[in-house]
Amino acid sequence: MAVQDGQMTFTGQASDFDFLFGTWRVEHDRLKSRLVNCTDWEQFDGTCSARPILGGSGNVDDNLLHLPSGDYRAATIRTFNEDTRRWSIWWIDGRNPHSIDVPVVGGFDAGVGQFVAKDTLTGKPIDVRFRWTETATASPRWDQAFSADDGVTWEVNWRMEFIRSDG
Repeated sequence: MAVQDGQMTFTGQASDFDFLFGTWRVEHDRLKSRLVNCTDWEQFDGTCSARPILGGSGNVDDNLLHLPSGDYRAATIRTFNEDTRRWSIWWIDGRNPHSIDVPVVGGFDAGVGQFVAKDTLTGKPIDVRFRWTETATASPRWDQAFSADDGVTWEVNWRMEFIRSDG
């Protein structure tokens, strides 16, 4: 990933997320409250099953999250733009099935994926960042962070470790 005229440029490819295809057990750590200096984390597990779509230029995963307050389902849709070399990622929360989150957009550099978007939290503007690391290992990791100061500082509020369960 390089920065050119204030814009990130990527050398991504449609196979960037191939590491995720299959079935996973997922260990979650999530802050109970966001952007309020909370240090209280909750742990829970879940499952994820990912596969390619759109002839390989996209993918989807189906998630079951076992929150302490009860189970719910969610899905992620990712599409790759051959012209910009960027990915767009949408999160769909099964508890609110008539809404889809703002897509985070970005790509991979040296095995680390970074994706950002402008969004709101409790009516206030925030920046959102998804980051994929350890993608070449048996246990890739994902985290989500929010920034209330235009990306000067970030609060990681959700971490996931993927453990392959399909052999």
